[in-house]
Amino acid sequence: MFVIFGAAGNVGRVSAAALRRAGREVRAVVRDNRQGEVLAEIGCEIAVADLLDPASVARAIEGAYAVQILCPVPRAHADPGAEMRRMIDASAKALLANPPQRLLALSDYGAEHASGTGITTLFHYLETQLAPVASQLTFLRAAEHMHNWARVLPIALARGVLPTLHHPLSKLFPTVAAEDVGLLAAELLLDDRPAKTSPRVVSIEGDARVSPLDVARTLGELAHRQVTALAVPRDGWAAMLHDAGLGENHTHLIMDLYDAHNAGRIDVETEISERRFGATALAGVFAAILARAAATSTATTTATPTAAAR
Repeated sequence: MFVIFGAAGNVGRVSAAALRRAGREVRAVVRDNRQGEVLAEIGCEIAVADLLDPASVARAIEGAYAVQILCPVPRAHADPGAEMRRMIDASAKALLANPPQRLLALSDYGAEHASGTGITTLFHYLETQLAPVASQLTFLRAAEHMHNWARVLPIALARGVLPTLHHPLSKLFPTVAAEDVGLLAAELLLDDRPAKTSPRVVSIEGDARVSPLDVARTLGELAHRQVTALAVPRDGWAAMLHDAGLGENHTHLIMDLYDAHNAGRIDVETEISERRFGATALAGVFAAILARAAATSTATTTATPTAAAR
């Protein structure tokens, strides 16, 4: 049994589907049964688990040969860092008590740093807490997800300005499609060859690094309009993040992350990492996001007259 936590997410959904195509039994772990409906359609067993509850995690991993673990940043929580650490502690407790043969943890570029990297320090904590688990352990460190830009695409399309915390605008940074991360995770879980080191550290990014200028140009070409990248001044970061609905603690985590990014600290740890490269280009990810947004807009517009008639 292959157990995939976060199976309804952008990465986990791809991993679960790839494992099912390979003929493996998959238990998709989700927060509620509604999230599991699509996964059940492809033959996954569905398990509902609370990552804050070690007993709930223990039930989800019962009988597992391999586990793919994801502890998401709880964006809506007043203290996301503390809450995510509690999730990690609960997951680690269950995995230490009943280690699967293979364990893959989804982590981040820069996770080797114990401090000074904001959100990424939480992935350092994840790796530290899982290191003692008696499994064939892999840390899959991914670059910044291309899909993260979806949060600011509506602003860019409405105003023709793409705000970014990446400085300077010409600086190239690593990024990757969630689909490529999910496919590689499944590939690594299926790799039965003995690992040369434990834990095994694998990194993944796209085949070309991009700058904010590249991101704005790609979006503009797809949307057929002028889009200009705007480096938000450092003293304006907090206000922008607060306006986006982030609390004080989450804001500090994001600001520390991008300070580290801009200082060059969020990158592949070349000395120990096996490097892999995804095949999906930024344009492909943006095209899919824009297509979904257009479909949602069309569905809403079509439904409105019917609703009004009632």
